[in-house]
Amino acid sequence: MHLSNESIIVIVLVGLIAGWLAGKIVRGAGYGLIGDIIIGIIGAFIGDWLLPRLGIHLGSGTVSSIVNATIGAIVLLLIIRLVAGGGRFGGGWGRRGR
Repeated sequence: MHLSNESIIVIVLVGLIAGWLAGKIVRGAGYGLIGDIIIGIIGAFIGDWLLPRLGIHLGSGTVSSIVNATIGAIVLLLIIRLVAGGGRFGGGWGRRGR
């Protein structure tokens, strides 16, 4: 597999947009430049794995890649919120009732 500089840039931009959108939808704010990119790229892997198993096929192209990665990133953020239950994602490990 050969990745050109252009494909790496597209991957990073799709990750950035998808991570930012997922952050807005799940939490109401982004996670910063690097956080959005990481969440978006991991979300793309989750979306590529999950959506075909649910019988959802979005087609090809940049827009469908962004939608796919955004859906995967939302799933990722919801799982993190469910598991962590605290800190940046809401809830509270380490919080004491006052």
